[in-house]
Amino acid sequence: MSYKLVTLGGDGTGPEVMREGLRVLHAISAKLELAWDVDDIPCGGQYYLQHGDRDWPEGAEARCDAADLILLGAVGWPSPTGSGPVLMKDGKMAGFSPVLGNRTRLNLYANVRPVKLYEGVQHRIHGANKQVWQPGLVDMVMIRENTEGLYTPAGGKLSPGGRTEVAIDTRVITRRASEQVIRHAFELCRRRNKGAPKDGKLRVTAVVKDNVLHGCQLFAKIFFEIGAEYPEIEKDTAIVDAFTQWLINQPEYYDVVVTTNMFGDIVTDLASVLQGGMGMAVGANVGAKHGMFEPIHGSAPKHAGKDKVNPIAMVLAVKEGLEWLGQQRGDARLGRGAQAIEAAVVELLKAGAPLTYDLVGEAKAAKCSEVGQWLASAAVRLLG
Repeated sequence: MSYKLVTLGGDGTGPEVMREGLRVLHAISAKLELAWDVDDIPCGGQYYLQHGDRDWPEGAEARCDAADLILLGAVGWPSPTGSGPVLMKDGKMAGFSPVLGNRTRLNLYANVRPVKLYEGVQHRIHGANKQVWQPGLVDMVMIRENTEGLYTPAGGKLSPGGRTEVAIDTRVITRRASEQVIRHAFELCRRRNKGAPKDGKLRVTAVVKDNVLHGCQLFAKIFFEIGAEYPEIEKDTAIVDAFTQWLINQPEYYDVVVTTNMFGDIVTDLASVLQGGMGMAVGANVGAKHGMFEPIHGSAPKHAGKDKVNPIAMVLAVKEGLEWLGQQRGDARLGRGAQAIEAAVVELLKAGAPLTYDLVGEAKAAKCSEVGQWLASAAVRLLG
């Protein structure tokens, strides 16, 4: 039996990192006797510029619906007019359909972002690579509500006389979506069974602005309602603006963090700094039946075609996807593959080479493809 895999390479460097993720996937799959029916769907701003009506092909939605696993590279491409990204006729960014469209249509309600600092990773500060945070003291998972909040298409612009004078974005927070993602956070905390690096306590932190916002007041209320079902887990809340400094000052305090869509989008990008930057950061979009896995970095058009960018986030996205699918289907081979991929990444980072420019600087930088080839070989070897 083969698993149905949809790949959405997207724009810019998205197809380049996807190439390396698939290199690793196919290498371990041959060893594990896993078969994949790969359906590659072009999408994004470049696709829209070529075709002029859609940001992915007709029927792409059904192909994603039928997939066992979806991998996403990155979307977004500069407009030829120089006015930001390519926008479609409805005003949405070209690339909306495969990303926000899939999240909403497939009810991928939880955006799960592991924030883990591996040994050997330094931090890019003031233009140099330095050790700022310590491995072992950064090991949390952030969970962002993925289907509503400020990203619901509620609002619009008022343009009397053709000049835009008012723009409104309506933030929608519902009980259903909040319950889904908050329960997911508590269940994940229980399954991880790690606790925060600082004190070993199982802890879920809700990041809100409930001193001001009605939606956050509802979110916090539901958080404590559901939290009462998990007496062994400490319930913690933080105001989002204060949380940004605590995240940087004391990341060891956090185990699992859950928050609303826009807040989650912002604080998870900030958290990526703790783990060595965007090239190390993974986003898992999961629901009850479907999963889409991606690096959280953008398409980086200025680096496109240079074989330069870090593929590790994409490779770790493959790892997260295999782990999720293995749990969904009860297939231990997928879990073994996921473990081998992470072990290969750990080995590479400890060795210190080959690594891309963002981790070691331009002078020592390896190519994206060199990193992918090394990881593929190592993962196969580590399978035994």
